[in-house]
Amino acid sequence: MAQNKSKRGPMQFLQFGVIGFVNAGIDIGTLNLLLILFHTDNKGLLLLYNTIAYTLAVANSYYWNASITFKRSAKGSNRQRILFIVQGLISLGVNNLVFLGINELVQYIGINNWLGYNIAKGMAMFLSFLASFFMVKYFVFRDFGKRYINEKN
Repeated sequence: MAQNKSKRGPMQFLQFGVIGFVNAGIDIGTLNLLLILFHTDNKGLLLLYNTIAYTLAVANSYYWNASITFKRSAKGSNRQRILFIVQGLISLGVNNLVFLGINELVQYIGINNWLGYNIAKGMAMFLSFLASFFMVKYFVFRDFGKRYINEKN
């Protein structure tokens, strides 16, 4: 059992990473589609586009991570849903701050807007991915089974 539990962490991170790769496609694809359809350099609209893209990716993430990565501890309870939403909002904040911050930096350096938006999005996705993994693993889908059973008895 201890060996199985010790392998679960790296395997969960790998599964979360694969799902994250798909989510990255949804996230950056949606952002670029919005920029193609409704190009803007307005920071407020960029923030809105980034939020829409990130929200679609997070919804996809919840479904697949609850079904695959954290299937053993994902109960679909209201508590888990609320905690997932809270972690999603925190990760969205990280994502938006990094996206806007890196955009400022690349504009200062003189990188063209389209490339700059994608560099900023990539950095934002990476940092919010890390934050999200640890929050999902240790707070949202944490296995409270034994503790819960002991508290009930």
